[in-house]
Amino acid sequence: MKLTSAALAASLAAGLIAGAAHAADGKPAMEKCYGIAKAGKNDCAAGPGTSCAGTSKVDYQGNAWKLVKAGTCIATKTPKGNGSLTPRP
Repeated sequence: MKLTSAALAASLAAGLIAGAAHAADGKPAMEKCYGIAKAGKNDCAAGPGTSCAGTSKVDYQGNAWKLVKAGTCIATKTPKGNGSLTPRP
């Protein structure tokens, strides 16, 4: 079977993208997802008046985040909308 350079490049790119979903230790890569945590269930950074993990004051607080598997944040639905990769008001 003869591979063209374009097919080879596409194959390599697909492998790299698939591999990027896992960290070096074999665990899935994670990302911060804002606005999806219930009150007191955030992982960190819950804005003014809070210190860190477990300190969010309201459900789905826009500046509080939880770690989720990379690539899943935006698809995470809440009553206030989908998750966000950046803090929101």
